[in-house]
Amino acid sequence: MDQPVSPLAPTTVIEPAPVPGVRLATRACGVRYQGRTDVLLALFDPGTTVAGVLTQSVTRSAPVEWCARGLADGRARALVVNAGNANTFTGLRGTSSVENIATAAAATAGCAPGEVFVSSTGTIGEFLPDARITLPLPEMAAEARADGWVAAARAIMTTDTYPKTATAETHIGGVPVRLSGIAKGSGMIAPDMATMLAYVATDAALPADVLRALLGPAADASFNSITVDGDTSTSDTLLLFATGQAGHAPVTGPDDPALAAFRTALNGLLLDLAHQVVRDGEGASRFVELRVTGAESDRAARRIGLAIGNSPLVKTAIAGADANWGRIVMAVGKAGERADRDRLAIRIGGVPVCADGLAVPGYDEAPVAAHMKGRDILIEVDVGIGQGSATVWTCDLTHGYIDINADYRS
Repeated sequence: MDQPVSPLAPTTVIEPAPVPGVRLATRACGVRYQGRTDVLLALFDPGTTVAGVLTQSVTRSAPVEWCARGLADGRARALVVNAGNANTFTGLRGTSSVENIATAAAATAGCAPGEVFVSSTGTIGEFLPDARITLPLPEMAAEARADGWVAAARAIMTTDTYPKTATAETHIGGVPVRLSGIAKGSGMIAPDMATMLAYVATDAALPADVLRALLGPAADASFNSITVDGDTSTSDTLLLFATGQAGHAPVTGPDDPALAAFRTALNGLLLDLAHQVVRDGEGASRFVELRVTGAESDRAARRIGLAIGNSPLVKTAIAGADANWGRIVMAVGKAGERADRDRLAIRIGGVPVCADGLAVPGYDEAPVAAHMKGRDILIEVDVGIGQGSATVWTCDLTHGYIDINADYRS
């Protein structure tokens, strides 16, 4: 069932800049969908390094298991992604499908199968018709080109209503460096180490261990700080590829001062993609930023923020533009982290609504109610314990979420 574009979607879809050492191709292979592209092939020049973070789900997919093994080596020459079938809970046949795809892509790219990364997203529990993916790979490789990031983002969509793209220009030691990336995700979003699927490439020359050190904290501050529905996918995968084409001087390690600007650019790009995932939340009509302060630790603050962001009562109140701050108090209390009831303070849209365990004297709900009718909602909570802080992003919960997921396999 085709969905209208989310009302929270960006006004324009950015075509990311080509990254030297990366070529892309897409194809309509009929894995599940008809009349649209559903397979992406990315080819990387020799010498490309890779790092990633993957779902911690104990029912994670065969492609995720394959990627985990490849990440240990840290080298990449190709990426194959299909939409419509998650190749999850498919036993030995699912593993065989991944091996078939990696072997076919390796023959096309002229590399070892272990240098091929594979992802699948879509329905769980259905066998993957991998021949529909492997047979077109040689033709796709011949068609691969440096541009086409938006087409790549479209090919990996499932219930997404728009392609998610981002790009950034920065430098390492004064030498220009580029980053471009795509993501997909709309539902089953409560990431545990990554979002559903996200791929970023850079022409920086960075060893795999440096990429890992940069990517982990960046993922925590972006993809690990968003939620749509509290459900973690079996397929969550975030991969960062570095082709080494930029020509800058070698870095000494992840703490090299020359990497400061690159780190900032990477963090910003991942946060951009993560926000786009939330703004495309299934049935979403409001984008919500939750700032939590005064917690025992940053980790505790994020856990409190996610408890608020995952609360169906909070999310439905936001959907109805209901300034019911009592539901926020409830969510703080259930989070399992320390909070001082008699020092708790909440602001909505910058307006103080409660403090010191009571409603603010003279509290006027009118400006808060007006804020709740907007597209972008800000909720600030101080739990009165310590110095820990975190920001979490979520969306509201509307009947559209039910409609989409009730019909997902139809």
